[in-house]
Amino acid sequence: MLSESYLNELALFFWAFLAGTVLPFSSEVAFATALANDMPALNALFFASLGNILAIIVNYFLGIFLYTKTRLKLKSSKTGRRAIFFGKKYAYYSLFLSWLPVIGDPITLVAGMLKLKFIWFIIIAGGFRVLRYYIIYLGML
Repeated sequence: MLSESYLNELALFFWAFLAGTVLPFSSEVAFATALANDMPALNALFFASLGNILAIIVNYFLGIFLYTKTRLKLKSSKTGRRAIFFGKKYAYYSLFLSWLPVIGDPITLVAGMLKLKFIWFIIIAGGFRVLRYYIIYLGML
């Protein structure tokens, strides 16, 4: 049987994973709640970050899948071609906003559609996800 601390860490992981998708969940609230309920800070940081980063990886690959299915439609219209052009031009810069609530998760999906280099995607988007939790932790000290 799993102890209560393991169940809490697992719950934080899944909550952060769901929040990293386009579903309307708040991983920040779950993270702060875990800290307020005496979960060790490193454990909370690890499980929230892991769940959230795995979710944005799912978003990235879902974006690749969606682009494969819609690329002909996008490339056949002037608006679609312009969107692809501007998306590619500013894509890496947009990853600096991918940690924000509401707009951040769709940005990770678009990163996959634009087939951004995966390593840079993880470094930028994942790094900002971890940093966000760390800042929340510092704010609770």
